[in-house]
Amino acid sequence: MMKPIIFLCSLTLALSCAGAAKQPNILFLFTDDHALKALSAYGGPLARIAPTPHLDRLAKEGMLFEHCLVSNSICAPARAVILTGKYSHLNGQLTNKEVFDGSQQTAPKLLQQAGYQTAIVGKWHLKSTPTGFDHFEVLKGQGQYYNPMLITNGRNVKHTGYTTDIITDQALNWLSNRNKKKPFFLMCQHKAPHGRWEPALRHLETFDKIKIPEPSTLFDDYAGRSAAPAGHKMGIAEDLGPSRLMFRYSSKFTPEQFKAFDGHFRPRNEAFEKANLDGKARTRWYYQRYIKNYLRCVKAVDENIGRMLKYLDNTGLAENTVVIYSSDQGFWLGEHGWFDKRWMYEQSLHTPLLVRWPGVTKAGSRNARLVSNIDFAQTFLDIANAPQPKDMQGLSLTPILRGQTSGQWRKSHYYHYYEAGGHGVPVHYGVTDGRYKLIRFPEKPLNTWEFFDLEADPLEMKSLYGESKYRQKVGYLKKELSRLRRAYRVGS
Repeated sequence: MMKPIIFLCSLTLALSCAGAAKQPNILFLFTDDHALKALSAYGGPLARIAPTPHLDRLAKEGMLFEHCLVSNSICAPARAVILTGKYSHLNGQLTNKEVFDGSQQTAPKLLQQAGYQTAIVGKWHLKSTPTGFDHFEVLKGQGQYYNPMLITNGRNVKHTGYTTDIITDQALNWLSNRNKKKPFFLMCQHKAPHGRWEPALRHLETFDKIKIPEPSTLFDDYAGRSAAPAGHKMGIAEDLGPSRLMFRYSSKFTPEQFKAFDGHFRPRNEAFEKANLDGKARTRWYYQRYIKNYLRCVKAVDENIGRMLKYLDNTGLAENTVVIYSSDQGFWLGEHGWFDKRWMYEQSLHTPLLVRWPGVTKAGSRNARLVSNIDFAQTFLDIANAPQPKDMQGLSLTPILRGQTSGQWRKSHYYHYYEAGGHGVPVHYGVTDGRYKLIRFPEKPLNTWEFFDLEADPLEMKSLYGESKYRQKVGYLKKELSRLRRAYRVGS
């Protein structure tokens, strides 16, 4: 009788090992407001000036997605979409104002059921207590760039140092002390490069002797479009304000930190005030101050991504860990004279997405399909060989990551922004097929449309809505917009 028992035990062990092999670890590295052009793997004029070598390594060893589009370009709703795999109107997080309903179905909860140990470290920004995680250490609200408090499994724990470094420290600490018998799902989520952009002390003089190239649309007058963009309150010239420009500081520094930080900015601020710049000269100074501090914050992120990758290498985890890098949305780096996000225009609609899956995803590959953060939850589950609930609204990216080019994929993407008035951005929704884009501003007094041909006008300087040449294409996109709203159960 013993032989069959031994055989069954051996079979059980073999099946268990096979199951484990199908469940790689998942490391989700996430930032806030990372513009594509501030990640050198995507190219552009900043690639040489402000390279991101560690993020570029992920692109070289994995896949770079050229068109990852967000469903709602603002912090909390983007995070809710990633957790739930559902659009904002269904997960309840329409704007930054709501409290996320943590009782609902989320990918981390489903991964727990699939045998994963789960953790989140860093920025949460959803107001409720994280659920679905065996361990959490999260910033309260936006957090600050220096000396953060992390809510750690319900306790408030104060830390001293630079927040980007500390989030990485705590993520590595969790990795080192986790239950190593289980696969892990870790969301390591940085505050950076969200404003207000306070660089690490080691980077205060980075880019000091360089003039960052200005966007060609820095002095956009918004002619040729609807009245919507002209009503913005996110201008480099008008709206950055003293805290974003480092005339006032947001963090609570230690005396030593303050001495170094203020010692850098105060004399430069005094020189600016003495110069008494106005007009375009003043705007140009603001732009250089803003973009350099933003890029300094990105530099610290890249360094810390390097620390995470080195840990995976040194511990032998790299070969069985899928590393995914993304951000909650894109960001305006002076294009159209703006900072911030929210609009369905290209810079805030696109977010970076890099995926390294050793042995599965071809190194150095690029993909041009329309993918979205609505796809992330199902991708996590598919990587884990866990069921994907039918009420999730995205598509798993694993067929793309496996190099499968056949099969159906979305031909268009639906976007919906709800937070009326934030930075002067009105409610709007729309559809894009990657070449053409149709945007609806439904509320009075706007009640208008915009239409762009992105091939002819990649900077989106002129709306072609109403032009006879594009009447047929506009009609098609209106039908597609209605179809998507029905499919996603948007309602009226």
